[in-house]
Amino acid sequence: MKFLIGAIIVLSFPALEIYTLVKVYQSIGWWVVALLLASAFAGAMLIAEERLAFIGRMMMAVQTGGSPIRALFESGRTMIAGGLLIFPGVISDVLAILLLLVPASLFGRRSQTIKPVDDVIEGEFRREDQDRLK
Repeated sequence: MKFLIGAIIVLSFPALEIYTLVKVYQSIGWWVVALLLASAFAGAMLIAEERLAFIGRMMMAVQTGGSPIRALFESGRTMIAGGLLIFPGVISDVLAILLLLVPASLFGRRSQTIKPVDDVIEGEFRREDQDRLK
């Protein structure tokens, strides 16, 4: 039963996208084509930029003691938003913009950074005889 409901939702999404696209076309005309092209270009640029920023974000998270999972989540969220922008339709564009604008702290709690403990001094020592010190 859950599979059937999931299949209905997945299959009805493109139909809903086409319906809203036709309604937007009826209200603004051929500008909808420019809107679709601009959103697809923005999605492609967003994905290309995130591909470059992903490695730097992961390295920064590891070096500062943060969670690499958090950096992976941020990059994944941006990639999904870029994919939604590339997918033609008004609803997917609105979902992508909402996904980009909603702060990541609403999706999960903020990770704590690990602070190193500085009260340990490593080294070697040896005891000297008392008569040698005088």
